[in-house]
Amino acid sequence: MARKYAELRAQMSPESRARSEALAKKLLAEMPLHGLRQARGLSQDALAKRLNVKQPSIAKLEQRTDMYISTLRDHIRALGGELEVIARFPEGEVKITNFSQIEAPEREEAQDD
Repeated sequence: MARKYAELRAQMSPESRARSEALAKKLLAEMPLHGLRQARGLSQDALAKRLNVKQPSIAKLEQRTDMYISTLRDHIRALGGELEVIARFPEGEVKITNFSQIEAPEREEAQDD
């Protein structure tokens, strides 16, 4: 007979519950693009409409291992987020800012005219 999750969880040791929670947080913090899209409750078709592309383009993008940062940024924005690029070193982390400013030089040039 099936048992409720709450009952099973109540029988777990505190250490086991802590490990389970840590793993769940890690899995939610790291996921492929298709998983992120699904977690945000969007179909490929719905995301394609937001990006003004066809659904097969989304399917291809989600399978890619290499893409332009601007493409990834647009994809993340269409999902409702913002892309940040972080470099991790033994001494600490550094947020790379020039990728968030890709469009800024064009605006500056237009103001100089």
